[in-house]
Amino acid sequence: MTTARWDIEAVRAAFPALAIADNGKSRVYLDAPGGSQVPARVVERMSEVMLRSCANEGGAFRTSHDSDRIMMGAHAAAAAFLGAQPDEVVFGQNSTSLIFHFSRMVARDWRPGDEIVLTRMDHDGNVGPWIIAAEERGVTIRWLDFDPETFEYRYDMLDELVGPRTRLIACNHASNIFGTVNDVARIVAAGKAVGAVTMVDAVQSAPHLPIDVAAMGCDLLAGSAYKFFGPHAGVMFVAATLRDRLAPLKVRPASFDMPWRHTPGTPSFEAQAGTQAAIEHIAWLGEHCGGTGAEATLRQRIVAGLEAATAYEASLMDRFLAGIMSIPGLALYGIVGRNRLDARVPTFSFRLAKRSPQEIAAALAEENIFGWAGDFYAHEASGRLGLREKGGVARLGLSHYTTADEVDQVVEAVARLAN
Repeated sequence: MTTARWDIEAVRAAFPALAIADNGKSRVYLDAPGGSQVPARVVERMSEVMLRSCANEGGAFRTSHDSDRIMMGAHAAAAAFLGAQPDEVVFGQNSTSLIFHFSRMVARDWRPGDEIVLTRMDHDGNVGPWIIAAEERGVTIRWLDFDPETFEYRYDMLDELVGPRTRLIACNHASNIFGTVNDVARIVAAGKAVGAVTMVDAVQSAPHLPIDVAAMGCDLLAGSAYKFFGPHAGVMFVAATLRDRLAPLKVRPASFDMPWRHTPGTPSFEAQAGTQAAIEHIAWLGEHCGGTGAEATLRQRIVAGLEAATAYEASLMDRFLAGIMSIPGLALYGIVGRNRLDARVPTFSFRLAKRSPQEIAAALAEENIFGWAGDFYAHEASGRLGLREKGGVARLGLSHYTTADEVDQVVEAVARLAN
């Protein structure tokens, strides 16, 4: 895939927030790992729903019919985004809430002596719910570690961790602190071999990489729309084989058919519409920058859009790494090889010898460069590296709307802070 066709001006024009300046100073949004900006189409679609179709679903009147249509359209779009079927999609408030919700159902049949495998690299949204469930059920927790030198999972541990009593394996597709893209298919396969439920957190990967649940083979996969250019909403893939054997947590009169079977309550129809619009933005990237035609399927346009974005972001990552790694006193926590850009997403965590992460974030904010400081709920990872008590790390994230000039600007700003 070539970046020659990437039309950064058209891409940026799709995001109204990118044109905002404060006292004449443009904003540089490098906070995308915590939440991305949204295209105009997302705002317009959500506003339209609130103004013209504000009703619950299932009624005989026009606005309720609109809600039915919105809900079905959003499920179909999310299914295309994930490589799933529409009746394998559940919407919720966010990924963490959805994982908590499904953890109650998945853990219902766990017994003392059973085991689950969690990882030291995950966001706590894919750790904490399972810890609570394990403690309630008397289940043993086993931990898949990562190598603190390579920032990759210790796949060699899988044989000793996974066994006949393993009931669940939960892992992430891409780390929200290191940026590492993990071989989840390998982890999932280890779980499936012993009949365990497999859960993948794709929150950090979904804005950057095509998601294919069939290729992964997982039972559950979660993503948050506000990380992939949409509103605050969560999306969960639930494989049909697992979906039908879980006893739903729901009120008695609610339908047991999909898409209602595992929905905790009345959904946000406007958030579902906004999520669909975000997915359509990615499909538009496939048409405008990825070489697909409007006649291609939604799935084909989504994949083409993300592949084109991945190639463009790789050029930004190369530029960022070339500049940032020459800064004295800077330690980057993640894969640094410029020949291994396919092994990470553009999420970068670092420390400076002379500044705390909080000082770095505050100083960058003074220049209208938006970034984060802390551990970002990567509780196990920050503890594993001894960073949790030291303020964590500074984190910057690139996106398909980031420019090369913005990359240069932030590298120069961090270099000044290092002196």
